[in-house]
Amino acid sequence: MKIICSRNNLAKGVSIVSKAVPSKTTMPILECILIDATLDTIKLTANDMELGIETSIEGEIIENGILALNAKIFSEIVRKLPDNDVIIDAESDSQALIICEKAKFNIAAQSGEDFSYLPAIEKENFFTVSEFTLKESIRQTIFSIADNDSNKMMTGELFEITEDRLRVVSLDGHRISIRRIELDDSYEPKKVIVPGKTLLEISRIIGGEAEKSVDISFTKNHIVFEFDNTVVVSRLIEGDYFKIDQMLSSDYDTKVRINKKELLDCIDRATLLIKEGDKKPIIMNIGGDSMQLKIKSQIGTMDEEILIAKEGKDLLIGFNPKFLIDALRVIDDEEVDLYFMNAKAPCFIKDSQQSYIYLILPVNFNTVV
Repeated sequence: MKIICSRNNLAKGVSIVSKAVPSKTTMPILECILIDATLDTIKLTANDMELGIETSIEGEIIENGILALNAKIFSEIVRKLPDNDVIIDAESDSQALIICEKAKFNIAAQSGEDFSYLPAIEKENFFTVSEFTLKESIRQTIFSIADNDSNKMMTGELFEITEDRLRVVSLDGHRISIRRIELDDSYEPKKVIVPGKTLLEISRIIGGEAEKSVDISFTKNHIVFEFDNTVVVSRLIEGDYFKIDQMLSSDYDTKVRINKKELLDCIDRATLLIKEGDKKPIIMNIGGDSMQLKIKSQIGTMDEEILIAKEGKDLLIGFNPKFLIDALRVIDDEEVDLYFMNAKAPCFIKDSQQSYIYLILPVNFNTVV
């Protein structure tokens, strides 16, 4: 095999597929990036058996072939090469020569025939969203997946299609994030659970441009994302997702409309008094036309008042400040509506179209703060 391509194209391709290289594995071939120049396109592939990424790069194929190179060594070499054309020349499966200007690296290689290819997926039923919509939907939900494997379902996000709507849902036992997206067409009902790791990597790869699209298709065990010369294939999480609709309610005894930035900045200031690992709640005292926010810790106390528009009853309620901050940071509206039933029921943050819904459970606190 012998190929020539620009260092920038190669570096971009290597950066994309490296996200599917496992950090630990008992199979050395999975620590590699596959360079496939057997046809008329240069393809780079990595696969950790749960997530696989393939991308095509521009370049010239002098001699067809296929080769696997250790991802860590290869990516470091490419990253530090001069900004010029790179030649990758391999006369055998065991050695590869990488040349750029006066720099020459001769490194060990493995046979591409031993590589675990991405599963062949027939692209029949798929839907399309813009890169911007997908990236935003992940940003607005990914923070509320669970960060451990004690419940596998909570480490992924539900993708649910109903006619011309996609609903993306995440939860971790303390909060729920829901994002609803209008699709351009109607589709058959579908529910799948996509690993959070996959969605994080997708959001890092796609540019987020409104005019560029992503095709998303499913099989029984996999989800496929196709965009910009790149294919990402991920295993799905098996099982039935939580019954989300049973956890949602449109009833409320108190509704508060508040300036989002003022509320976010206030809670952010309050966290200055919380040591890492400390579980001090922020207390909301809702009454009249104001919301008083208080926090008390070993470091000190803070209270601040924000003007609000209130409907319904006065209320005293406490929350984990991080959960409120996470939700408020990803809402782009200038004002937000908060809905409450009582001090022991969840708070709902949602817009009138319910394009987003955030449910946050309250925490117990001492009434004297």
